[in-house]
Amino acid sequence: MESKTLFQNRIDLEDLNQKVNQIKKEIGKVIIGQEKMLDLLMVCLLSKGHVLIEGVPGVAKTLSAKLMAKCVSADFSRLQFTPDLMPSDVLGTTVFNMAKSEFEFNKGPIFSNIVLIDEINRAPAKTQAALFEVMQENQVSMDGTTYQLEDPFWVLATQNPIDQEGTYRLPEAQLDRFLMKIEVGYPSLEEELEILNTKHNRRGKCDMEEISSLISVNEICNFRNRIQALHIDENLRKYIATIVHKTRNHPALLLGASPRASLAVMIASKAFAAIQGRDFVTPEDILEIAIPCLHHRLILTPEKEMEGVSSAQVMSHIIEGIEVPR
Repeated sequence: MESKTLFQNRIDLEDLNQKVNQIKKEIGKVIIGQEKMLDLLMVCLLSKGHVLIEGVPGVAKTLSAKLMAKCVSADFSRLQFTPDLMPSDVLGTTVFNMAKSEFEFNKGPIFSNIVLIDEINRAPAKTQAALFEVMQENQVSMDGTTYQLEDPFWVLATQNPIDQEGTYRLPEAQLDRFLMKIEVGYPSLEEELEILNTKHNRRGKCDMEEISSLISVNEICNFRNRIQALHIDENLRKYIATIVHKTRNHPALLLGASPRASLAVMIASKAFAAIQGRDFVTPEDILEIAIPCLHHRLILTPEKEMEGVSSAQVMSHIIEGIEVPR
């Protein structure tokens, strides 16, 4: 009789997988295709990592972020970034209370569990810089006082390609605070036809009405803690370090990735493994998330930029040149 070995997870991930599948199915009622984007969004949510979604107008960047936020039972706020937006419009302002004869801090829309920043690269550098501290440390310092944000705090930002009119290039320090940059392309012909059919059959019903809240704040925090305990072999940790190190001396790159990038790849690979139902990381998990975690943190040399080479292409070349551990 043929023996069959069954693998049993050391960490129970059944409830996590159930929630992930429910959320993906729920969003799939509205978003056609884009399975990889949904997987990466789930990875960012479970990794405590902010996410930047880039694509041309009309490919459902904002809608995807709104639907993801709708699936979570948490406070939600939306910011539309514009060229005249000031830091106080994001963080809040200190005002004088006449009744109490004292200054009070009125919290801005950034004080929320989930914050959608639409067209983040349309605001000037001063407003971009206002996000540095809050995205990295979950706090806002104002007039000598530090205000902590409630956990979880998750930023989903969308941006149009930087060559479009009215866009600013995000500072490198801010890009480094995003766990991933997800690039959204056009749908295939079959997917576009399905989009038309789905919209037609909905008969004008609002997209957001299709979505239910499926996961609570406590569940997110619990899942995040469990993911931290997932096993990643020492050879795989060395593999991550080697990939990141190669970006620092590659001839096509002016600036390579930082140690923060190595940590991002490690935690994201754990989350990716978890949504696949495993409590250990494989090389395939790292390969799936390495480019989304790293390519936005790199700066190309002027020569390569003029040639039209992308940082994602350079990352692919780097990864192909490193032996995958087995």
